[in-house]
Amino acid sequence: MSTLILSAKELRGLYTVQLGLDAVERAFRAHGRGESLMPPKVYLSLPQYDGDFRAMPAFLDGAAGVKWVNAHPQNPKKHGLPTVRALYILSDPDTASPLAILDGTLLTAWRTGCAGGVASKYLAKPKPRTLGLVGCGVQARVLIDAHRALFGELELLLADTSEAAAKALQAEKGGRVVSLQEASGADIVCTSTPSRTPVVKREWLKPGAHINAMGADAPGKQELDPRILTEGRVFIDDTEQALHSGEVNVPLHDGLLSAEHIAGTLGEVVAGKKPGRAGDEVTVFDSTGLALQDVALARALYEVARAKGVGQSLDIVGG
Repeated sequence: MSTLILSAKELRGLYTVQLGLDAVERAFRAHGRGESLMPPKVYLSLPQYDGDFRAMPAFLDGAAGVKWVNAHPQNPKKHGLPTVRALYILSDPDTASPLAILDGTLLTAWRTGCAGGVASKYLAKPKPRTLGLVGCGVQARVLIDAHRALFGELELLLADTSEAAAKALQAEKGGRVVSLQEASGADIVCTSTPSRTPVVKREWLKPGAHINAMGADAPGKQELDPRILTEGRVFIDDTEQALHSGEVNVPLHDGLLSAEHIAGTLGEVVAGKKPGRAGDEVTVFDSTGLALQDVALARALYEVARAKGVGQSLDIVGG
């Protein structure tokens, strides 16, 4: 069986935001129902290279795959390369044949942006008007696309420690470059920074705000004032991952937050097993990134590619 090779350029021609939102919501629902397999991601930490690698396998609805992905925050400065670079292998679970090898960098960005969008769909107040972006890198762009697909033309409030990054995002997507405090006062706030100290204060949030905390994906990372978590209603994507490396990991380690305070997983909300928002409380979605999201989106892209005859087929693995 030949393997379909799909480059970043080819994926851009196949992907739509709605395709991503549908795939990611399907992955959350399956996770909430217990209809999937997702071993914990494996970390290969390489502090001497200012980064780490992660292996992320998953099985969902007749599709299996694994992503080999990194996080090297110094890549842009040191090498002029993206912080995240990834490769995805999609396999036939019946024969174990590799169906496709995909660019995983775009896959990671798209599914993460869509995860934030799905979280806002279920946890934000109806008809939000403003979207605050704390961190104006690649992730902010896909978060904007996902939220606009769901909620229409939101006013964008853009904040970054790099004014150049904020202005570049403004030139591309519109909105206003504002202070960190003003961006944190939006109806929906999306944080996507590599910070290890809180950057969003509790007093900056408006009543009923929803926060997508997307940046903390390794032990020691945190973006939010712990009071936001202790006083708000917190949903995680996966219990084992979040307790180890999500936004909740530092407050839990420091004894400021208990595991019992966590309201549940987003998958449980999507599956209808647990309630989401209630009134004017602050809600938080703690995203560490699920391998299930990757396999769901990889399969969807593969199926579109096959239907359209896109990609190059190679015999990589011997018979």
